[in-house]
Parts: sequence; C-alpha cells; structure tokens
Amino acid sequence: MYRLLIVDDEYEIRNGLCKFFPWDAIGFKVVGQAENGKQALEFINRENVDAVLCDIMMPVMTGLELARTLHESKSKVKIIFFSGYQDFKYAQQAIEYGVNSYILKSTNYNELIRVFSNVKKDLDEENRAEPENPEDMLNFDDKIIYTIKNYVKEHYRDVTLEDLTKLVHMNPDYISKFFKQKTNRNFSDYVIEVRMKNAARFLNDVRYKIYEISDMVGYSNSFNFTRTFKNYFGITPSEYRKKKKVTEK
Repeated sequence: MYRLLIVDDEYEIRNGLCKFFPWDAIGFKVVGQAENGKQALEFINRENVDAVLCDIMMPVMTGLELARTLHESKSKVKIIFFSGYQDFKYAQQAIEYGVNSYILKSTNYNELIRVFSNVKKDLDEENRAEPENPEDMLNFDDKIIYTIKNYVKEHYRDVTLEDLTKLVHMNPDYISKFFKQKTNRNFSDYVIEVRMKNAARFLNDVRYKIYEISDMVGYSNSFNFTRTFKNYFGITPSEYRKKKKVTEK
C-alpha cells in the first residue's frame, strides 16, 4: 500500500475522504490528515508519505505554497490538487510545481479512482514494484456499498442521499441506482431497516418513551413511526414492548 496524506481545511471533506473512501481498493492507505500546508509539510518531513491529496486555498500555507516547497526540495511525493476552484492560473502554477493532477471537488468518485490509479502506476514504475493482483479490484463496488451502509448505520437518524455524495463522489440519483443494482433493494428500504432495528433495541429499554424513540430514529411524527414500525415488524411499538416483557417473564 502506498501512503497517502489528505490535506483540507474543511473538516467534513477531509474526514469523509479519510474515513469513508475505500482507498485500500486502489492501493493506498491514509496515514494522516492536515488542515493546512504547514501541518502537511511538518507531517511529510516527519513521516514517510508517497502521495498528497491537497486543497489549494487554505489558511497559514496554501496548497500551492506546499507544492512549491516540495518541488524546490526535489521531493518525490506525488501531489494531487483537490480544489473547488476551476482557475487556469492555479492549474498553470500546479504544472510549474510538478503537481501530478488537478481534480475539482465537484467531480465524481470515478475520477478519483482514475487519477489515483495512474498515480499508483507511476509509483509502481518508480519502485519497480509488481502490479497488484487484478482480482484485488474485483471487490471495489462491494467496498463502496460497505462505505454507504456503514455511514447509514452511524447517521441513520437524519441520513440523506445528499450526505453520501461527498463520501463516495456520486450524485444522489446515481447512488440510488448503484445501491439498487448492487444490493437488489432500495436505499430507502435499507435506511428503514436500520432505523427499525435500532428502534426495537431502544424499545427494550423502558427508560425511553415511544415518542422519544420515534425522534431518536429520525421520525418527528410518532404516527409515521408507528405505521413504519408495524409495516416492518407486523406489530406496533407498544405491542412489541408488551410482547418483549411477556417473553422475559
């Protein structure tokens, strides 16, 4: 695995890329993150880093300043800019400083895969490494599905397709179709399943009132919660709780 550092002053983007994008499927391992160029430079000087995915406009030290510093020191670290700015001036400077690629944040995850697959090829050639087994790539789609499911399990209360766009770099419509194609079920049905299983778990704790559980699993309207729960389990939340008490006696 090649060692990747992710640099962005926006926590949500940085954390999402670090935590949820399946880098290992394309031969990379996230070894650190930084919120500006200065922190990134300190990390690179301290640790072994093969590639950096970096924003351009950041406080303290910009991505361009980081790239220039690494270029002047003849560093072999691969720099990939990941920016919200589509500006020829930035692209021109990036080329001058030996930046490998310039990706817009509005791009989809396939572009990230393409760019980093090329970066990996360059690193393989430089290190005279044998290419990884092509079979390792067969599970990439499964890892995307795992990423989506894992996020839903952590954020089931208010998860939306829009939330997932930053994590897997697909637009909402494509995520919905992709999920259906790979799991043979609707994304909304999976969210309901996760919510209902958590609701059942909360119902086992008598400290929670049913209207509180309704809100805890993402339903502001208790009637909608009760109806969904009954459709899923065949009984209402109240009946589920009573039945649970009887079986425990």
